Amino acid sequence: MKRTLKKVLCFAMAAMMGLSALTGCGSNTSVSSGVASTPAKSDKKIAIVCDAAGQNDNGYNQAAVNGAKEAAEKFGIQYKVVEPTNGVPAALETLADDGYNVIFSLEYDFDALIKGVGGAKPIAESYPDTTFVVFNDNPNVTSSGDVKYKNVISVMFDVHEASFLAGSLSVLVNENAKTLFADGYKFKDPASGGRAIGFIGGTNSNGITVFSYGYIQGINYMAKELGVKYDYYAKYDAGFTDSALGSTVAGTYYDKGANIVYGVAGGVGEGITSKAKEVGRLAIQVDANKDNQQPGYVLTSVLKNTNVPVVTICTALVENKLSSMENLQSYSLSSGATGITDLSEISKHIASTDAAKAKWDEIKAKIAQIESKIGSEIKVVNAQAGEKFDASACPNVNIK
Repeated sequence: MKRTLKKVLCFAMAAMMGLSALTGCGSNTSVSSGVASTPAKSDKKIAIVCDAAGQNDNGYNQAAVNGAKEAAEKFGIQYKVVEPTNGVPAALETLADDGYNVIFSLEYDFDALIKGVGGAKPIAESYPDTTFVVFNDNPNVTSSGDVKYKNVISVMFDVHEASFLAGSLSVLVNENAKTLFADGYKFKDPASGGRAIGFIGGTNSNGITVFSYGYIQGINYMAKELGVKYDYYAKYDAGFTDSALGSTVAGTYYDKGANIVYGVAGGVGEGITSKAKEVGRLAIQVDANKDNQQPGYVLTSVLKNTNVPVVTICTALVENKLSSMENLQSYSLSSGATGITDLSEISKHIASTDAAKAKWDEIKAKIAQIESKIGSEIKVVNAQAGEKFDASACPNVNIK
């Protein structure tokens, strides 16, 4: 299957479809649908199966739902959003039975779809006329790298590159925090134990370490250029819902001298940003632009705009081009599906002095310069693609 990347707009599902279509997923399954503002132009149906964070996570899931809404708006595509309580496999099977053409599965749960569990056939094999879209990994390949099922598309974001930018930005801001920010912040002096950075991830999986490894490389890149070294504290099993845990772990990292903590853990990140505000330091968020979650205390957000692939694949669906798309869809910095925010929110909190403004402009120009080199002069390890991270290649970062 060859598939090209195109962007399209889309919106909502016919109300007459109701909420009964997913009763096979369990009576507690949360389902939502909508009605397009114009008469339906297409008989195509798509579904979004959310991960544990749910459709109102202000990030990864919500962006995908927004993509479905855009698709419905543009084409009259019918869409349904599902928050499964009886497991992702049951939701996938019920949606496929109900004739959904494309099912986007946001949960990191692929075994039943690709391998089959409990002696059952793989879901992809049982429903060859349904296209299944999975995210953040490429499980649909054999050991030799061949595609297993032509009706499964894997979507991956080059968040390792965006995280590299965030890492370089973190060092530049950390080294110049006293110049950049006015009173009210409580940064640890870099020269007196303040050269430390924290990372909190939801799971120890390629979908999380891809952020961390890129972040470490970005820290190392800038630290090496400045002739300094950083301690790096990381936790990879925080889950995605416990904001109190995020606050606690972030607090320990701030106590160890970190001025910035990067969270890649869904709702756990809310606790990280709250703690950043409490102690007068900074956090980095993920998935969507969450810079205003705690204004002035979120340095930036590493974006994973799931609406972009949803819209792209919906476009291929209505144009009957799904069969010509590649089974692996990778979205780079230039696609608009990943990157860091434009820093407009944190810019509001830069001190009003000439020195602060000049330094901030210098930092932003440096980040733009680094971005222009990524993919050519700068190569970033992509854990999602199976690339191995070599800590010894980052001598200016001491990984704790």
